[in-house]
Amino acid sequence: MKVTLIAHTPEPERTVAAAAKLCYSPADLDTVMDHLTPEKTRSFLTMLGELGHESPMEHASFTFGIEGVSRSLLAQITRHRIASYSVQSQRYVRENHFDYVLPPQIEAEPEARAEFIAAMEAAQASYERIAAILTEKRRAEYLASGMEEKAAARAAEKTAIEDARFVLPGACDTKMMVTMNARALHNFFRHRCCARAQWEIRECARQMLALVLPVAPTLFAHCGPPCVTGACPEGKMSCGRAAEVRAEYRAMKEEYCHG
Repeated sequence: MKVTLIAHTPEPERTVAAAAKLCYSPADLDTVMDHLTPEKTRSFLTMLGELGHESPMEHASFTFGIEGVSRSLLAQITRHRIASYSVQSQRYVRENHFDYVLPPQIEAEPEARAEFIAAMEAAQASYERIAAILTEKRRAEYLASGMEEKAAARAAEKTAIEDARFVLPGACDTKMMVTMNARALHNFFRHRCCARAQWEIRECARQMLALVLPVAPTLFAHCGPPCVTGACPEGKMSCGRAAEVRAEYRAMKEEYCHG
């Protein structure tokens, strides 16, 4: 897995502070950014946190590149609907010798690993056979209808891989660009940094948090699973490691904000 921060709102903390200032003072739009020193910016952000006033955070957005993750992760991350996603399409991009994500638990067991790799190889072989069969059939039909050779070949392959992709596994890797505003990221980190989140999206969330912390340390100072700032809400399903998790995220913030 590789996560990169591609772009973000310039001066995200100052932008959020300006929005908060507009809400709570008689500032004009022409001057709302004036006198927002780093100290005053931190003060406004702290106030927002204390008041639970989250809407100004929506004015700062962050765009990530995510690659080397599975289609299973894609199904999970897109459940976070206040976001924008651009994903490499299996409909338009042929999966020749596709890469895949090997879960650590499977990798640790030789017998399971061998079975998993065999399944990936079988899926690749089936994908290629199905694509070849469909391509040839569609190509013949297009040629018979009077389509030129190159155009027929292109159109045939497109329609073939469109359906051949159905045989590909959830482990098949993908890449995407994801844009979320800071408020949506707070929610994302709350749910996906938790020890009960699935391991792959939990690692993705941790990498995303590590990338935004140096850019906006006050804005994301209290991010992480719910137990970082309060009691664990998982009840009987709690991992029982709240103190350890708090220490882990405290160390993480010290590393990425000051290290």
